[in-house]
Amino acid sequence: MQISATISYPSGTTPAQVYELATDADFRGEVCEATHALDYGVSVDAHDDTAKVVVTRTMPADVPDFMKKMIGETVDVVQTEDWGAPDADGQRTADLVVQIKGQPAVMNGTAAIVTSGGEVVMQIERDLKVSIPFFGKKVEPEIAKGIYAAVDKEQETAASRLP
Repeated sequence: MQISATISYPSGTTPAQVYELATDADFRGEVCEATHALDYGVSVDAHDDTAKVVVTRTMPADVPDFMKKMIGETVDVVQTEDWGAPDADGQRTADLVVQIKGQPAVMNGTAAIVTSGGEVVMQIERDLKVSIPFFGKKVEPEIAKGIYAAVDKEQETAASRLP
């Protein structure tokens, strides 16, 4: 299942400011709290113009009851972003992997900080795959709902931090 989302930032925000947020452990922690993570951890390993960000979080399983029977009351999510160096315009791309521990679900994709129509946005493109025979296609939309809700919370949190 393809997942596409865009986070828009306030007017006047630069790609460098968005990258600073994306690689700021405190900001990423605020987003975890805003998404009601029961527990979380953030690590940022920055080198020159690149960075690896790993966000782990335990989330309540906000899914239909038939799914809770399979996955339990909580899910442990590991999100890894490998941010590349900026191009001449300061735009960047990250390889993005989201895994749900102990579950046959993985998302692979990219996050890109770009200038679009005069504003800076983060474009997120992911392919979500749940490898459960007969149920995978029913589970994917439920996981997608959580992803879109998290993107909304990240945008709200960023707006409160940027001018």
